[in-house]
Formats: sequence, C-alpha cells, structure tokens
Amino acid sequence: MTADRPPRVLVTNDDGVHAPGIRALARAAYERGLDVVVAAPRHEASGMSAALSAVTEDGRLVFGETELDGLPDVPAYAVAASPAYIAVLAGLGVFGPVPDLLLSGINRGANAGHAVLHSGTVGAALTAGNNGIRALAVSLDVLTPAAASAGSGGAAMAVLDSVDDESRHWATAAELAATLLPWLAEADPGTVLNLNVPDLPADQVAGLRQATLAPFGQVQVSVAERGEGFVRTAVEENAVRAVPGTDIAWLADGYAAVTAIRALGQLPDVELPVDR
Repeated sequence: MTADRPPRVLVTNDDGVHAPGIRALARAAYERGLDVVVAAPRHEASGMSAALSAVTEDGRLVFGETELDGLPDVPAYAVAASPAYIAVLAGLGVFGPVPDLLLSGINRGANAGHAVLHSGTVGAALTAGNNGIRALAVSLDVLTPAAASAGSGGAAMAVLDSVDDESRHWATAAELAATLLPWLAEADPGTVLNLNVPDLPADQVAGLRQATLAPFGQVQVSVAERGEGFVRTAVEENAVRAVPGTDIAWLADGYAAVTAIRALGQLPDVELPVDR
C-alpha cells in the first residue's frame, strides 16, 4: 500500500455473490473510500474450508461480470469456484490489481470456535493470509438473540429459514468490520482476523471484545438415522457450556468478538520416531 492511493479490497464470501451480507460488507468498504472489487461464488459454497475447487469449460475457469443491488460503481464477478480459490485468483491479479486486503462475508451464521476449520468464509481469509494478504472474515450470528444461552444462543435452528435474510442486521456487522480496517491495513502482511457479530441493531450490541477460539463450534453434526449402507446426519445446537473469554462466550453475552487467527502449521518440538 502507498499513501497516494486507497487500499485495494477484494470482497468475497461463501453464501454466493448475490447474498445480502456481501453487499453490506462491500458497501461499508466502498463508502470509506477504499478501492473495492467483489468476486464471489456464483452459487452458495458453504462449508468449503480452504478447498480449491472450480467449474471449468475446456480447461478454463468460468466467471462473469454481474451487478450488486445498490452498488453500481463496484465491479463484481460471479465465479464458478470456491471462496479460497477466488482468494488465490485475486492474488494472481485475475480481478484487477492484487488486493491489499481481502474481506470475506458477511456470512449467514457465526464462524466461531475450532469449527472455523470447516468454514468457506474463514477459508478464503486464511488462504489470502497464507499468500501475504491481510484479511478479515466477518459473520453474523443468526442463532444468538440478546438473551442467549452459552451453547448456541438459545434460538431454535428450525426457525432460521423462516426469517427474511434481507431483514437481518447486516449493517451492524459491516460497520463493526469497517472499524477494524484502519488497524488491519497497517498490520503485518498475512494478518487474518475473524469477526463474529450478534444479529442485533448496532445500539444493542454490548461492545467489541478480543476473543480466543472456543474449543468447540456453535453447532455440531449428529447422526439422525443410520441403516444398511447409509447414514443421515443433522446439524444441531451445541449444548456444551461456553468457556469464558472465547468467541462463543462473548456472543452469548451479546458482544461482538474478534480473534486473530492463522492457517495450520507444523507443531514445534515434537520428536517423531524417524531417522535423522
């Protein structure tokens, strides 16, 4: 980055290029004078982690220009690829100049605890960070109302699809993300932040807290049915008590939580039974 130009920002997600969360995040960056381009999966790609998957035609990865509602001046691309692959492509200059920052989200649902390993939203941010790009993953905790229980917010997962996603408080998460951008722009290359925000009006969020990763995720996979040659799984709320100071605990208390994270690396000081 240089003083004579605004930071270049690539905005992506795993909910799809026309999801409401990505519009709010791109708008927040654009309104602060950043040089914004959007490139996101043309269809939902949740749970992709850092997978590098894409649809190709005659060996060519497919993407096309699109337009985001309310953001006619922001270039946008619908890409037939996973979020992490889009992060790699951005680092290669496919969508214009290599970005200084990558913003991923705003995801429909918290990405908290060690379950961030499986998140396409976080996977894009970690992939960017692995390539030296500063990144921020942003998620809206649609499970947690103001009076949340420590496990998952106490909201019934079955009612999630009955709520109009356009009515959620995307602007709350976008504004909190924007407050972190000046710090992130000056951070070391490759710095990655993970932000989770309650689905509440801004004036009802208790504050922003630095958090550690909870040792479990907000939801868990369970076996709903098993039979000869098949198994059916279900996603349910995690009833494990939240650990104080973790992202899930702060969310349960009505706070937004931000955590500095990094991609997986080797374990130091582990002696293995091999020849030296």
